[in-house]
Amino acid sequence: MHDRVLLGSWALPHARPVVHLTGRMLVALSAAMLLPAAADGLAGNPDWRAFLLGSPITFACGAGLVYATRCRLTGGLTVRQAFLLTPLAWTTLVLFGALPLYISDYAQLKDSFTNAFFESMSGLTTTGATVIVGLDTAPPGILLWRALLQWLGGIGIIGVAIAILPALGVGGMQLFRTESSDRSEKAMPRVREIATAIVLIYVGLTVLCGVAFWLVAMTPFEALVHALTTVSTAGFSTSDSSMGKWNSPALHWLATLFMLSGAIPFVLYVRLFQGQRDALRNSQVWVLLGFLALVITGLATWLVITGRYGAADALRFAAFNVVSVVTTTGYATTDYSLWGNVAVGVFFGLMFVGGCTGSTSGGMKIFRFEVMVRMLRSHFLRLLYPRGVFARVYAGRPLPDDVVASVVVFFSLYFTCYSALTIALMAFDLDFLTSASAAVASLSNVGPGLGPIIGPAGNFSTLPDASKWLLSFGMLLGRLELFSVLILFFPQFWRG
Repeated sequence: MHDRVLLGSWALPHARPVVHLTGRMLVALSAAMLLPAAADGLAGNPDWRAFLLGSPITFACGAGLVYATRCRLTGGLTVRQAFLLTPLAWTTLVLFGALPLYISDYAQLKDSFTNAFFESMSGLTTTGATVIVGLDTAPPGILLWRALLQWLGGIGIIGVAIAILPALGVGGMQLFRTESSDRSEKAMPRVREIATAIVLIYVGLTVLCGVAFWLVAMTPFEALVHALTTVSTAGFSTSDSSMGKWNSPALHWLATLFMLSGAIPFVLYVRLFQGQRDALRNSQVWVLLGFLALVITGLATWLVITGRYGAADALRFAAFNVVSVVTTTGYATTDYSLWGNVAVGVFFGLMFVGGCTGSTSGGMKIFRFEVMVRMLRSHFLRLLYPRGVFARVYAGRPLPDDVVASVVVFFSLYFTCYSALTIALMAFDLDFLTSASAAVASLSNVGPGLGPIIGPAGNFSTLPDASKWLLSFGMLLGRLELFSVLILFFPQFWRG
């Protein structure tokens, strides 16, 4: 029994591959810490010591876990191990990602583990909510580390969305099973090929974005940071004014394009590069583009009618901010909460939507809304024609009952969690708009909320510490599609 420490009746050997993989991720994270250490060192900022101290600590812990749990991973993970891996890996990486922030000399993070953890969680979940005031004068290492966390979180969630969640049948994700969900020996070379292609595309888009930002308006460092947080649809900036710091229409349109590129399924890019032109008929992509066009046109028209902007500026501001919220990036070019109650209501609703599955975007995902519309249409037609047979079809294929059921359950669970989180935040004497928008901003990983406190022109620094921990849990819950986290609270999970 000495080597079988029981968790209920689920023995430690079953968790060994999960801990082993988490250790590998920590080793990779420790290497990433050397980049902000170099940035601070070159700038003469003393915070390089925090990253140079955090890196070996993280490496030692990661390498220790890898050595203690060494095992063969050729057989893949079981369903229960996969459920455990995602929240354990994310939480562990967030804890160690917060380490250099906590031991740094930066006043707003130093000696406040709550703020350091919140900032790290917001980074790795690609949420973009921040507790830092004065980003324009923040040390380069801190700014780069926040961006790197978001960039790593973006590629990480793509992997989870195409390899783990479809195999687990979470929230209807089984609709998107690909070769990457198959763990058989025959399929493994294909899995590695897809993973390599996605990483190359992700890196390529980031480089292209950074070069474009640099050529148009930004310094090389600003371009690097914003490229990392744009393609990952994450939204951390180097300025309190976000993208509003640069009054450059060309930059705003480029950022809109690259935010949108991050919200497209990355498997789609792979298929297009392979010459599979049928990938252009992807249903959720066209629905997303159509939805964005409709909302942008309507909002821009309203901004012109109300006399707030001319036609060109109205279209640019509407397009940038709508795409930013729907893709859950969270950048802002202006405080759109000042556009009136209609705009506040529109943006509040947009915070729930999200981008495509298999992308870096958060939110409820556009495909789930498609499934719900098809299901509701079928239900209403049945009410009119009780003896009729109405097929529920998605992308030219019948929708399996388990997918429909999973999507319905996801909607129910999402709004249950959203309501509970809103009420819990109001218990800290936060007003309704702040509480409601903070709840959806964390669950959908959007970043900024609405109102004067946490809106596009505000931040989360003044919120009570307890609410920051609650929102951090909400970010993790939303980023990992609810089920992957909540299932760990069931005693049955830990029993045999």
